[in-house]
Amino acid sequence: MKPKHIPQRTCVGCREVLPKRNLIRIVRGEQGVAIDPTRKAAGRGAYLHDVRECWVKALKGPLASALRTTINEEDRKTLTAFMDSLADPQPEKVSGSAGADLTEGPMN
Repeated sequence: MKPKHIPQRTCVGCREVLPKRNLIRIVRGEQGVAIDPTRKAAGRGAYLHDVRECWVKALKGPLASALRTTINEEDRKTLTAFMDSLADPQPEKVSGSAGADLTEGPMN
């Protein structure tokens, strides 16, 4: 049996590819730029993590580019208010040689 296809999307803030359901969709519709809680609203969409750091990066320019529009002041305030409601960033991932030492066991 074939495994079920899981749609993947890229976070505009950090460029990490994740399953679509793990990201928040922002949509450019007729009423402007807004958060799409249903992930199905008509309009051009972009995706972001629920991590404040990604939102800060995205609001500096990549979000407007992904939506192919300029984000007006009212929409920016709405997005910033949503960003402020997000939890603090998650601890950074362990990477580099220190992380490898922990997972591979003692080195001889």
